Amino acid sequence: MYRLMLYYLIILWFLALALSFLNLLPFTPVALIFSTVLILLTCYISNIFFEKVFRAITNFESTYISALILTLIITPSINAQNIQFAIAAGIISMASKYILALNKKHIFNPAAIGVLIPSLFSFGGASWWAGAPLMNIAVLLGGVLIVRKIQRFDLVLSFLLFHALTIIFLSVVNPMDIASLLMTSFATSSILFFASVMLTEPSTTPPARKFRVFYAGVIGMLSFFQTFELALIVGNIFSYIFSHKEKLMLKLKERIKLTNDTYEFVFSKEQGFLYEPGQYLEWTIETKKIDRRGNRRFFTIASSPTEKDLKIGIKVYDRPSSFKNTLMSLKLGDKALAGNLAGDFVLPKETKSLIFVAGGIGITPFRSMIKYLLDKNIKRQIVLYYSNKNEDEIVYKDIFDEAERKLNIKTVYNLTDINNIGAQWRGYKGRLNEEIIKKESPEYKNSIFYLSGPHAMVVGFEDTLLKMGVNSSQVKKDFFPGYV
Repeated sequence: MYRLMLYYLIILWFLALALSFLNLLPFTPVALIFSTVLILLTCYISNIFFEKVFRAITNFESTYISALILTLIITPSINAQNIQFAIAAGIISMASKYILALNKKHIFNPAAIGVLIPSLFSFGGASWWAGAPLMNIAVLLGGVLIVRKIQRFDLVLSFLLFHALTIIFLSVVNPMDIASLLMTSFATSSILFFASVMLTEPSTTPPARKFRVFYAGVIGMLSFFQTFELALIVGNIFSYIFSHKEKLMLKLKERIKLTNDTYEFVFSKEQGFLYEPGQYLEWTIETKKIDRRGNRRFFTIASSPTEKDLKIGIKVYDRPSSFKNTLMSLKLGDKALAGNLAGDFVLPKETKSLIFVAGGIGITPFRSMIKYLLDKNIKRQIVLYYSNKNEDEIVYKDIFDEAERKLNIKTVYNLTDINNIGAQWRGYKGRLNEEIIKKESPEYKNSIFYLSGPHAMVVGFEDTLLKMGVNSSQVKKDFFPGYV
């Protein structure tokens, strides 16, 4: 997600540069280049300073993302006041990640607080020039890609809807031209840029969908009366109240090789850390060499809240990323930063029958759920379908066998590499399909399906279920940005 955001902002910048050469934007190319270099250097130097002072593990992409956002919302200029404002905004945006933070979690959107505080002291303000009409198509297309990547259409649509409803309501109370007001608000791309780039920032957004929708609605209403940055800061306070309030500095206790290419990492769990089985964390580690995918990843928690340690399961391919190379090289006692706990892929409160469908390492949320049910001795009507290429890739079988004995949770295995299946194999051969589901779960239409695994598998099997007559409301998909 972060790399896509960075590319998106860079493309917008180059488009703006081209338009400025054609005199189609209210500043010169020299002013844009000067402003960009100034803000980038300010953010880069400030971030290094605060990183050293607070001895923090940081993500290099976030510095450039914040700098480019500031560049795209502060009018490029070479006059003294604008230079002061740009420098102040850059320093404050970086400082906010460390100083305006509780338990290592920053409260406010860095770019928003960066422009808000200097504006309160009459240094200047954000013009949101990226909303120029000629930027509309690029902002819209890139924004849709970002929102699709992180699956936050509920957030953006709630914001836009409540912003429009506020305009309509006020037009009725105080007779005004509704169409004209709506056109004024939505004709430029400022609101779309704000919604797709700043509103969606994961660290300052509520993880739960119901709070997320309310959060966006409040900001949508406030943004009609106040600046975007002030509305967002108010929303950030609400978000902090209803979000997980810390980042964890976790020590590696153990690394276990589960299969030829699958490993389990066991970290010491900090006291008081609470989560639900099936949720995920964003993990950041220091890497000497950073590739194009950066040094952050989303991993589902494989351990149960009932266990004393925090576990994640990962698959390592032949040409691993720099992140996984570094993760594999961690020594016992080395630290990783984990935060932004999120995910609605959790056990339902109602006791309907459940069907879990896992592909490969997508088994981790089900390992967490089933281990939790075992430790709590909670019986639920569950069938787990677990698909792998080869028998050697099956993990956590001991837990699933125990669950079958004690809780009557049945696990149905299938292997997809039909040319390399041993004669002793007693499970299904080939891909999981409609026939297997109907045979093993005849009451499937009354069940809730949980799908977890590679994105293509999840999407493909969801289509299969819909063709089988399963209602889309009965299908839950494990999602985090790392899957797409």
